[in-house]
Amino acid sequence: MQVTETLNSGLKRELKVVVPAKDMEARLAQRLDDAKGKVNLKGFRPGKVPAQHLRRVYGKSFMAEVVNEILADTQSILTDRGEKPAIQPEISMTEDEKEAEKVLSGDADFEFSMSYEVIPPIELKDFSDIKITRQVYDVPDEEVEEQVKRVADSARTYELKKGKAADGDKVKLDYLGKIDGEPFDGGAAEDSEVVIGMNQFIAGFEEQLVGLKADDETTIKVTFPQEYAAAHLAGKEAEFDVKIKEISKPNELEINDETAKQLGLESADKLREIVRGQLENQFGQVTRQKAKRQILDALDESYKFEAPSKLVEAEFENIWNQVTRDLESAGRTFEDEETTEEEAREEYQRLAERRVRLGLVLSEIGEKAEVTVGDEEMQRALIESIRRYPPHQQQEIYEFYRQNPQAMANIRAPLFEEKVIDHLLGEIAVTDEKVSRDELMADDEDEAEMKPAKKEKAAPKKRAAPKKAAAAKKKEKGE
Repeated sequence: MQVTETLNSGLKRELKVVVPAKDMEARLAQRLDDAKGKVNLKGFRPGKVPAQHLRRVYGKSFMAEVVNEILADTQSILTDRGEKPAIQPEISMTEDEKEAEKVLSGDADFEFSMSYEVIPPIELKDFSDIKITRQVYDVPDEEVEEQVKRVADSARTYELKKGKAADGDKVKLDYLGKIDGEPFDGGAAEDSEVVIGMNQFIAGFEEQLVGLKADDETTIKVTFPQEYAAAHLAGKEAEFDVKIKEISKPNELEINDETAKQLGLESADKLREIVRGQLENQFGQVTRQKAKRQILDALDESYKFEAPSKLVEAEFENIWNQVTRDLESAGRTFEDEETTEEEAREEYQRLAERRVRLGLVLSEIGEKAEVTVGDEEMQRALIESIRRYPPHQQQEIYEFYRQNPQAMANIRAPLFEEKVIDHLLGEIAVTDEKVSRDELMADDEDEAEMKPAKKEKAAPKKRAAPKKAAAAKKKEKGE
């Protein structure tokens, strides 16, 4: 096999590979010899088929197998050159049928070309120079108690009352929503229950229930938020014809063992323990995410090199597809986000380059540190991923992952990355800083805007503001 480099420009490489006809013939002869004792041809005893007859019958198909075998082993060519391709090399060969026929007949050399980009060499630096401040929030007992009350509120009982509805009361009602006098899909319900003050409905709806009594009928006027999930309702003024069925007042809620048992726990202490653990885990994730972002920013400053264009292109497409889907689902445009498509593309191109570059750096760090992802970790992550699908699809999805190496690589990647971050946290200088809840949870605008929009019911449920398209660049918080 003769390998000649025909292009070496930046990270781009192109090779011309020639396998002489005599080498192809030798490989074919070996295959024919192996097949001699295995094939059954009419008129010949097993193992007694003449070599020339065997060649006439199987020669071209065996030679095609030789060609495919050579193409499948192109990784050995790169290994011999000491190169790591960014993606699978593109293979080009003759499309001329006559030339291809000569190769299969053993009358011509087999020639093909390989074009690819290499992963640039990365010389790792001393991580001890990286310094970050890790924000830590100690959850006070008061906050635990407040959350315990919110959790236990689902066990609160109500009793019917006479008189007017007040804040905190549960109201059972029928409603019919209209826009410009016409009912709209999802805007009607019977025997719907709402606790006044829980902000379950569009802003302004619950407040207008205060003072109403059982059997009262009224019309409530509200305006859907501009960023409402259903684009045909966003920003629209609506009227809801409401009939009050009954009003119930809340009974006193005591946090005791009996309340905990209604929630499936053995005691109030166990309830507090679980709630504290959940809060500490929630805030701990924010702490880690902010620390990770500082690490990534530091690495981004330290490692400046050309990223393989094919990887950048693929990453850009992932980002762009997400951004355009988000805009479409929110019924918004780039102009609504105070930018243009051209400006957005430039911004996301820079983000894609950063992500690819950091991905390569983290990969090199992990390789040098011998970071591995175990089979049990992969299995747990795979099961967790599959659980996101409907039960009747889970077995099919499981088989897809098990049979698709690239899909399994997508499962492994975030696990590997987090373990590399763990390794770095042990290598860099970390200073813990006690902060308040508000300080810890203070998102910069870009970070907050990349959070996925919450799915909305068609009924007038209150909705948090969705992400801006321009905020896709901050998905890198989870890079």
